[in-house]
Formats: sequence, C-alpha cells, structure tokens
Amino acid sequence: MKKIALIAIAFMVAMTGCKKEPKPNDNPRADIQLTNTERQLVSDNNDFAFNLFRNAQNEGSQIISPLSITYALGMLNNGATGQTQQEINTVLGFGDAGTDAINDFCKKMLSQAPTLDKMTKVMIANTIFVNSSLGYVLKPSFVENANTYYDAKPESRDFKDGRTLDAINQWASDHTEQMIKKALEENEFDPEAVSYLLNAIYFKGEWSMKFNKSETQNEPFNKGEKVPMMHQECELSYTDNDTYQSLNLPYGNGAYYMTVMLPHEGKTTDDILNQLNGQSWNNNLHQMYTHIVDVKLPRFETNTDLNLVEIMSRLGMPTAFDPNQAHFDDFCNAPTYIELMKQVAKIKLDEEGTEAAAVTVTGMNTTSVEEEPELPYAVFHADRSFLYVISEQSTGAIFFIGKYTGK
Repeated sequence: MKKIALIAIAFMVAMTGCKKEPKPNDNPRADIQLTNTERQLVSDNNDFAFNLFRNAQNEGSQIISPLSITYALGMLNNGATGQTQQEINTVLGFGDAGTDAINDFCKKMLSQAPTLDKMTKVMIANTIFVNSSLGYVLKPSFVENANTYYDAKPESRDFKDGRTLDAINQWASDHTEQMIKKALEENEFDPEAVSYLLNAIYFKGEWSMKFNKSETQNEPFNKGEKVPMMHQECELSYTDNDTYQSLNLPYGNGAYYMTVMLPHEGKTTDDILNQLNGQSWNNNLHQMYTHIVDVKLPRFETNTDLNLVEIMSRLGMPTAFDPNQAHFDDFCNAPTYIELMKQVAKIKLDEEGTEAAAVTVTGMNTTSVEEEPELPYAVFHADRSFLYVISEQSTGAIFFIGKYTGK
C-alpha cells in the first residue's frame, strides 16, 4: 500500500482531476506491529464485522463501527464470567484467546491508531457512568482493567439528578467532534440503571488524491434520482472478480483507506457480503494491483441509530441480555445484565475526504531492467448500491463498514 500511495502522489500532476498534496516525506507512515497470533485475532474480529453487518443491514444506506462494539464489549467483558464471558469472546472472534487478548488488542489500537498519519485524525475513547445514588460500586479489578487497557475512568453520578443523560450525550458529542450529539434519547435512559458504558470512535481523513469539485456532476443513481457524483482519474489499487469490483481510496499517507466494493451488473451488495469474511477480506486486499482508474463516487452523508440487543443475541451472546442467566460477577456489587445496547454512527464523504463517528452505549441493569509496462486501465463508476469499509492498512482492522443505496 505504501508504494501505491507514493506512486499516486508522484504522478498526480499529470492525472486529470487529481490535486497535488504534500510530499510523502512530510508525513511518513507508521505501521502497527502485530504478532502472527494477533494477526489471526484481527482476521477473526473482521469475521465479526461482516457477520454483524449481514445481520444489521436493512434496505437503506447504513454505517456501523464494529470496532466500537469490540471496545464496548471488550471493556465490559472484564466483568463477565463463565458462559457469558465465553459467548462474548467467541462473538468478537477472540474465542479461547479470551479477555486478555481483547484487552491487549484494544490497548494497542487505542495507543497507536491515532499516531499513524498526521493528515488523518483518529480518536478512540471509553468511559463508564455509575449510578452511585443506589449504592452501586464497580469492583476494583474491573476499574483497574478499564483504566489500564481502555483509558476509561468511571464517573459516579446520581442518575436521578436530571443531568446524567445530558452528561452522557455531552461526552458523546465531545469525543466525536460534535458529529454524534445524542447517543441516548430521553426514553432510552433508565434512571434505575446500574451503569452506562460508552465507546466513541472518530475518524477524519483527507483523501491522498482529492476529487476536484469542478468535476462533480449530478447523475442518476440506481437508474433513479440524481446524486452529486464526484469524478477523478488516478493511479489506485484495484481488483475485480466475478461478483464485484474493489477499489482502495487512500487517506493522507496511506495508513488508512476506504475500500469500495461495487457489484457487477446483475449482482447485489448481498452477493458481495455473502463472500466476505476475515480471510477473504485479507485475500482481497492482497490481490489489488495498481491501475489507472476512472472513478466516480457519490458525495453522501449517512446516519444510523441501531439497537444491538437482538442482533448481538442472534450472533451468539444471548445470556448477556438475560437477567436470569447473565453473569457479570466481576463487574460491580450487584448481579447485572445488559439492558440496552445500541450504536449511533454517522459518515460524511465529499471531495476532500471522509468524516465518520460512532458511539456504542451499553446499559447495565441488575442481574533484468526492462521497460515498465503501461498500467492497466479500469472504470469504476459507483452509480449503483455499493459497500465500503474504512480500515487500517498494516493490520487490516475494520473501523467502519457501510452501504450506500442512494436512500
């Protein structure tokens, strides 16, 4: 990916629609170093990402952050025991590696992901609100793990003070650059709850090759209403197969990129999703080669508010939501279960780049030197429903996954 980014920048002056950015040496890229075991865990966690999206998708445009859910559940899992903990481990893709592996992965991403690219802003934050007025106290071992691995510092509050809901939403707004201004609605907030655990992920990246606004034209999408369609022709990583075309659009120095997957005529986004898992995702990224690509991509904005209780139960962790079966014995001084789990996410994509954010809320209640050949040419006109993934290049870890349908 590094070579592709450097080549694209070096040749941008000659490419129609590409705007020259700072030289790559001004913004060197760093990688996150993973062991082979950690790489397999990331691949398995990406399995979770695709399983989640398959179960969460509807007919319209959507954006979700599987990594945000991994953080929220990973933090809470330090308070789980027995079958409840094992189910969470398995659903997230960490299986027998267990809670320690989730903690280590989350800590590594938390500390290193924001440092990889000066032109890409990445923020990962976690917090815990505890209802102290009803006598609930988090166990010391849980607090220690939350601090050590998630940089989360619990805040004790009286949930009936009339200000806790505002405090939760203000935290969400502050840690997503005001993209997510309301993580919880008034009718979702329970003043009798034991605790609310939150994760927020914010991403803002400038395209390595920005689209020229003068080339954006309104064009039909899905053969229907017109949408603002951005356009450029550049050197990019590209591949295709019998089901879909795949294109990488790098941000900044190439540490992060958006992979856009466009089904061929006669195929659908479901056909793509049915082929995607952690291994096939890795294979797809390694099968991409530099092409000169004529790109058309809509400028769009998508908001998602997703109830995760039924979805996560279906994925394999039902006991966590059952007050008669849940075991969070290491969480606090009362038997608890997950009463509420939701995610609010948003993405804005335009000629300059991408801004995306997600907040996941978990509410707990009791219980030889040859002449180089010419680069191949490809046409990638995303004028019909497509999938996209925002990921970190050195690990392949998926931060966001979404679908754009024009609606």
